[in-house]
Amino acid sequence: MINLIKEKNPMPEQAPDIRNKNFLEVAEGYTEEMAVNEAMRCLKCRKKPCMAGCPVMVKIPDFIAKVAEGEFEEAYQIISETSSLPAICGRVCPQETQCEGKCVRGVKGEPVGIGRLERFVADWHAANYGDEEIKPVEGNGHKVAVIGAGPAGLACAGDLVNKGYEVTVFESLHKTGGVLVYGIPEFRLPKKIVAEEVAKLEAKGVKFVTDAIVGRAITVDELMEEEGFESVFIGTGAGLPAFMKIPGENLLGVCSANEYLTRINLMKAYLPEYDTPIQHAKKIAVVGGGNVAMDAARCAMRMGAEKVYIIYRRSAEEIPARAEEIHHAVEEGIDFRYLTNPVAVKGDESGHVCGIECVKMELGEPDASGRRRPVEIKGSNFVLDVDCVIMAIGTKLNTLILDTTKDLAANSKGGIGTGDDAATNRPGIFAGGDAVTGAATVIKAMGAGKVAAAGIDDYLSK
Repeated sequence: MINLIKEKNPMPEQAPDIRNKNFLEVAEGYTEEMAVNEAMRCLKCRKKPCMAGCPVMVKIPDFIAKVAEGEFEEAYQIISETSSLPAICGRVCPQETQCEGKCVRGVKGEPVGIGRLERFVADWHAANYGDEEIKPVEGNGHKVAVIGAGPAGLACAGDLVNKGYEVTVFESLHKTGGVLVYGIPEFRLPKKIVAEEVAKLEAKGVKFVTDAIVGRAITVDELMEEEGFESVFIGTGAGLPAFMKIPGENLLGVCSANEYLTRINLMKAYLPEYDTPIQHAKKIAVVGGGNVAMDAARCAMRMGAEKVYIIYRRSAEEIPARAEEIHHAVEEGIDFRYLTNPVAVKGDESGHVCGIECVKMELGEPDASGRRRPVEIKGSNFVLDVDCVIMAIGTKLNTLILDTTKDLAANSKGGIGTGDDAATNRPGIFAGGDAVTGAATVIKAMGAGKVAAAGIDDYLSK
């Protein structure tokens, strides 16, 4: 039986005027009845176009069919065949441009809520089978090092430990999870979920070493030549913040979104029992239009700001953030200033931010990305009254490992050079995720980690 309703089953959510003052999860999740009803909207397409949009090739129609039958644990097992982090992917993946973007139901209405169903299945499994004992996997005698405990590293480690490899993950921060813990706010991804996924890997035998900066404390070459690792996967992400290089960026009250979100998410600045230093500004400008900008702006509102602006140089049609995140930000009272570009940060006598000077923009001809290039409207300058500016205009690649690993080649973007199997020019060394491509999505990083795990298995098997 197919449900012919054109719209998705609505996701239960906290009310905007309540949630913008707390860090509890905004989306509350489907009930069993909602999940079954949504799963019945699937048309069971023979060619399964939705799968082509999934970087880890989840068997989407198969797991949805099980949800429609009320067989939720069977659905979870199907997802888990290819995805090691379903509770996370169901929450933060950009499904609208991936699996749901290719859903046939989306031609005449809304696509099936694939992400919502994945989240439901993962949460149902955790609630009903989460306390089941996980036994260590029998070893095959090979040692592999994974650098970085973010999405790419966790996915790679999960696939390798399932094949019997002795895996040690080296993480530079004091907690595992990478961008999942320092970047994405609690109200989008509860940190308990990340901790549970890491605990599952530990139960299978993965070892985690935190506060370990590879390239400083130890090099990739030393891991292989002195510590006995036969292969290394580099999944360190792209964590260096970018700035605009405009006048006033060195004033007190200007920071990167990376720093702001890390203080809140990883260092718990939103909890009174944590004495984490952070700016408690009243009027905040967030520069940028991606998901990180949305996260920073929504966090700022929850931290007590009276006014929060999003400043974006293109129009609403070009903004790259997920539609859901923009919708939530608007509901929560964020003021979007489209076709606006900062040209200077203004300071007072004490060297603190007191405003941001902007100029109006209009869209010209398309640039290399295919989007229309924003062009400055001369004489349209104006100043917004703010006491804090958060730069969320992207991140750059950290070259520490490239600089400290003998003869490791870079690619044209300045990341680590790899082939289709994630192998670098150095035998036994593999890389994937943002460390190779620059900043991308969680699911693409996971996909890269899985490709690398297959490459490592093939390399060590031979």
